[in-house]
Amino acid sequence: MPAFAESAAEPPLADSYHALLRRAGADGRNKDAHCTPTVHADHVLPAPDMAVSECELPMIDVGCLTTGGGSAEERAACAAAIAGAAEDWGFFQVVNHGVKQELLEAMRREQTRLFRLPFEAKATAGLLNHSYRWGTPTATSPAQLSWSEAFHVPLAAVSGDPPCNYGQLTTLRDVTQEVATAMSKLANTLARVLAERLGHAGERFPEGCDERTCFLRLNRYPPCPLSPDAFGLVPHTDSDFLTVLCQDQVGGLQLMKGSRWLAVKPIPNALIVNIGDLFQAWSNNRYRSVEHKVVTNATTERYSVAYFLCPSYDSPIGACEEPSPYRTFTFGEYRRRVQEDVKKTGKKVGLPGFLL
Repeated sequence: MPAFAESAAEPPLADSYHALLRRAGADGRNKDAHCTPTVHADHVLPAPDMAVSECELPMIDVGCLTTGGGSAEERAACAAAIAGAAEDWGFFQVVNHGVKQELLEAMRREQTRLFRLPFEAKATAGLLNHSYRWGTPTATSPAQLSWSEAFHVPLAAVSGDPPCNYGQLTTLRDVTQEVATAMSKLANTLARVLAERLGHAGERFPEGCDERTCFLRLNRYPPCPLSPDAFGLVPHTDSDFLTVLCQDQVGGLQLMKGSRWLAVKPIPNALIVNIGDLFQAWSNNRYRSVEHKVVTNATTERYSVAYFLCPSYDSPIGACEEPSPYRTFTFGEYRRRVQEDVKKTGKKVGLPGFLL
């Protein structure tokens, strides 16, 4: 790997923010000099919601599922709690999940080393198979900018096909593989439980998902002193079946419940699970893919690791029963449509674009 000793580690997020702010002001100026300049509402950051309250997501002990122990009654009660949370919240927390705490702590140490590399190394050296990203390349206003950086790694690369480039971070390889394996096992267990609650017991679910089709995302949210209203991650839903998230204790994750944003209280040793768009479609809207975001912190960086349970790009996303409100589509088609919508409008349309 080339030497980047003179380079700062931080991505140029401040430069992007100021450029977008200038652009929003320029776009809003009326050509008539006698008129007051205007800025479109979707070009500026929303006013801070002072009414945001902290919530504790439903907490579910899944030890009876991950260890194979427990009685039939305990497993049934656990499955009912998982399905209930998926229907009511779209989010829940799990403990006794089978992902060892020391493994997650090792992942955090490796993540910190990774993100402290010079920006040029992260952006140009091909680390983790060119999966580095920062900010929002398609943003046209500050309201569309995510103040964050990440490595969004296809698990086919983690498993070594083609071999993944870890640069000089040789210990990152084994930790990443272990985390992906452990989170994959948990995600598939929860997905099967949720499918069984809809009457699909004994089937392999999700169909088309394996260790090569999913993704692991290593996130870092740098401190943002410029605006208390900036997004670490803009409001969105996840374009997968299921997401498993390990966040640190800094906080910042918020989700939409009803018409209000709620801040998710970090709980030590708990993992967060949320339903993605594909599961909402497959379940005929029984399970909810809920909008969520990350808010920035002015002084403290935040780390998280997310596992995305995804099928192959050519896998059709059907429904658990007919009739379905959605037309059949493939995962690849869905991703392309999301990318096209974001590029054209700055916003993800998602499932409403696939309604019959």
